[in-house]
Amino acid sequence: MQPAAFNNFLKGLLQTALLAGLLSLSACETAPPVQEMSDARQAIAVAKEAGAADKAAFHLKAAEDYLESAEKALNDHEYSEARYDAKQAKAKALDALKASETSND
Repeated sequence: MQPAAFNNFLKGLLQTALLAGLLSLSACETAPPVQEMSDARQAIAVAKEAGAADKAAFHLKAAEDYLESAEKALNDHEYSEARYDAKQAKAKALDALKASETSND
């Protein structure tokens, strides 16, 4: 193989490898975060049942805001952002639940 042909071969091989790598990375976030959204909704419902609206309104509002953001991202097919916001919504809802339970003591 001549040097120019070999260089073109290597360049093509490198481009193919980069493309394959990018495609595999983008494939990681092709599935909607169904479980995370469900977990967040359930955690918010449990926090509300525990009285978080009165006893931990700040945390509950944060959870609801994150869930709303997750729903918007989900509708926009921004699954990575939706997954992150759903996890944050669940965490804030659990904070609200904990604050509700400790305010009963």
